[in-house]
Amino acid sequence: MRNHTKVYFDYFGYDESDIIICEICQKAVAVDIHHIEARGIGGSRNKDVIENLMAVCRACHCSYGDIKEWKDGLKKIHGLVMLNKN
Repeated sequence: MRNHTKVYFDYFGYDESDIIICEICQKAVAVDIHHIEARGIGGSRNKDVIENLMAVCRACHCSYGDIKEWKDGLKKIHGLVMLNKN
């Protein structure tokens, strides 16, 4: 398991057998743990922190993943998911 996936799973208490729903569309099964601030588009060196990681389905990853204009929206969505963790 990749480090960023482990960070995400540990924070939310998931394991590899869990079905995780996409944080963006709230419908499809998440297949990726996405870096909101990706290094490739000017992101942080501290990329593997929970505040920077969100579960996304393939369609949402392709549509919103590495597009600068969506970063603030993704941060807001992920922030709400983190608040509702409990």
